[in-house]
Amino acid sequence: MTGDGEDAALILLPVASTAKAAGDRFTGDVWVDTITEGALPGSARLATVRFSPGARTAWHRHALGQTLHVTDGQGLVQAKEGQLILMRPGDTVYTAPGVWHWHGALSGHFMTHLALADSAQQMGVPDVEWGDLVTDAEYDAATTTATTARTAR
Repeated sequence: MTGDGEDAALILLPVASTAKAAGDRFTGDVWVDTITEGALPGSARLATVRFSPGARTAWHRHALGQTLHVTDGQGLVQAKEGQLILMRPGDTVYTAPGVWHWHGALSGHFMTHLALADSAQQMGVPDVEWGDLVTDAEYDAATTTATTARTAR
């Protein structure tokens, strides 16, 4: 029995193939394994995202916020307002709804994280709004600041 009936209490969701992240939303090589797109309105979307060294998202914001959990490597997450966090395995970072931010791997390090976000699934309300790519200057400044601050602790 597969649990695929309309009234099933358990539903086996389809497995998605690994996808290369879109070049207009990511810099560098990034791969996404979607775990779930959210089975019902208001349910969570979850993916494993793998960044090559120096790879990163574009600036973006989530209508209902986002949680990242680093499973491997080292990376950064930065809010448009300037708050910056150096992430290592085991770190979990929450970004509040509507906050412009980006995240990615440190240069010289791969980084993998789980990305969790609720899906509004409402007409006319995008779950994610994408902005400009993070420039090399923005990335380099963030990398220098984060690695200097974390080392100084």
